[in-house]
Amino acid sequence: MTIEWGWFPDHIDEMTRLTADHLSTALSAVFFGLLIALPLAVIAHRFRPLRGFVLGLSNILYTIPSIALFVLLLPVTGLTRTTAVVGITAYTLVVLVRNTVEGLDTVPAKAREASTAMGAKPLRTLFTVELPLALPVIMAGVRVATVMSISLVSVASAIGQGGLGQLFIDGFQRDFPTLVIAGVALTLLLALVADAVLVTVQWLATPWTHKRGA
Repeated sequence: MTIEWGWFPDHIDEMTRLTADHLSTALSAVFFGLLIALPLAVIAHRFRPLRGFVLGLSNILYTIPSIALFVLLLPVTGLTRTTAVVGITAYTLVVLVRNTVEGLDTVPAKAREASTAMGAKPLRTLFTVELPLALPVIMAGVRVATVMSISLVSVASAIGQGGLGQLFIDGFQRDFPTLVIAGVALTLLLALVADAVLVTVQWLATPWTHKRGA
């Protein structure tokens, strides 16, 4: 397998554009996944009889093959970026919902009781006590969902919305392995950088977790 190293400097603009598209699609999916997962997780946590249903529903979505899900969405959203975002968002739910529920489960009952005793309403307790204390577990889910989404965006190249996955398609069609290697390397680098950024955000947002040993 021969790599044409001269291809890389001549196509920096293309790689930059595809990387930006790839990241935008992945982050959009995680963002919308969080918007959906947070209320679902709160419902599953507060109303225990619904927990199995909510978690089971997210698991069912995850069992649908990605290509099949994109195809099912085509009659509704067409060959657009929306199809990729909606499909990948569905896959993030299995991680985001479960981790948020588990994070809320780790919040000590005494913390809730103290907030209530101080006159805080349930909604205020949720946002000022429960979610902040559950943040480390939630962020772990966000990290997994982000890396997973970056990987799944490449699959969306089958509908022309795959970001760096387009390099895979072009490389195989043209029997030009340099494109495939470029796509794989950039996707891996993107996932590593995104995870490192999220680790930093978590560290900054949860200062109490790294002061315990002090």
